[in-house]
Amino acid sequence: MTIRLPGAGGRLRTYEPRTAPLAVAPGTPFTSRTVFSAAHVVADPYADVSPDAPAAVDWDATLAFRRHLWSHGLGVAEAMDTAQRGMGLHWAGAAELIRRSAAEAKAVGGPIACGAGTDQITGGTLAGIRAAYEEQLAVVEDAGAQAIVMASRALAATATGPEDYLEIYGHLLRQSAEPVVLHWLGPMFDPALEGYWGAADLDAATDTFLEVIAAHPDKVDGVKVSLLDARRETDLRRRLPHGVRCYTGDDFHYPELIAGDEQGFSHALLGIFDPLGPLAAEAVRVLDTGDVTGFRALLDPTVELSRHLFQPPTRYYKTGVVLLAWLAGHQSHFAMVGGLQSARSLPHLARAYELADALGLFPDPRLAEERMKTLLSLYGVDQ
Repeated sequence: MTIRLPGAGGRLRTYEPRTAPLAVAPGTPFTSRTVFSAAHVVADPYADVSPDAPAAVDWDATLAFRRHLWSHGLGVAEAMDTAQRGMGLHWAGAAELIRRSAAEAKAVGGPIACGAGTDQITGGTLAGIRAAYEEQLAVVEDAGAQAIVMASRALAATATGPEDYLEIYGHLLRQSAEPVVLHWLGPMFDPALEGYWGAADLDAATDTFLEVIAAHPDKVDGVKVSLLDARRETDLRRRLPHGVRCYTGDDFHYPELIAGDEQGFSHALLGIFDPLGPLAAEAVRVLDTGDVTGFRALLDPTVELSRHLFQPPTRYYKTGVVLLAWLAGHQSHFAMVGGLQSARSLPHLARAYELADALGLFPDPRLAEERMKTLLSLYGVDQ
């Protein structure tokens, strides 16, 4: 069987899908790295909602996908940007997602950490931003999950300099019940976060970020760095206080950052591990044995797919992630909250299918082929 896919310039080309998936089975817990997959949400395709209305979520399918990740030993990073926080999923929906996923994690014994931000407001005073953070932090802690303190659009818009970040984050860390993960999300993921930590210069921003951590090392489990800059992440990792972990959020360089070097390594909290879940888990188990070469042999070939999904404008990577979840049979449709399924072109989606199929990511390659052909037919591509 073959499938005709659109490529650059609108020309069709013939691709022959593989006939068998990569054989990966659930295995033992990881021993050398802590690994979280940021997880997408499944929209309710039958809900009569407008793009600006609160998201309608298919809770059964959303939670089933999290059980899939847990079954392979991955932790779930919940209510992050992969779940369309600020791009279709409003705070009320995120709070419900946190409560439901945390309860499910407790039931199955799965690791979970949840994002706490300020997306219930769009701006205001520092006092209002602090209160918004406190509200969300309370929801996460009350649910029994670890908190990931997310970057705040409102703080980026309101802060006048590094001292405002030091004050807000210092307050939150002093009152947090348990150590948190601090998330530095770069502007390639969210343009509203340009100049975060009070400076457009990344060296100055890094100094402020490290100052926050140094003042409260007992309240910081780790940092998630999403700047797509391997050298900068490595330099930051080497400057962290002892005991504070670095969770890579670099979807371009994750194999080398997780593998590490003679001076250390990064743990992982990645959106690309949503579609790569079983393969990523297998790679980490190989790394647990000390086989860095085997780890890289499994994970390095996935980087082309990741770079494709996360190409600029990077924030629309969620569209490719959800496409692959549909093709893999994790949900019954290709619809997204906020109508974001329209955010990438057909050639982009076709290339994502081709790269994922070549990696063996689809449990049922024939189903993936049939679904891709259905999508192509809606665009007028005859087979």
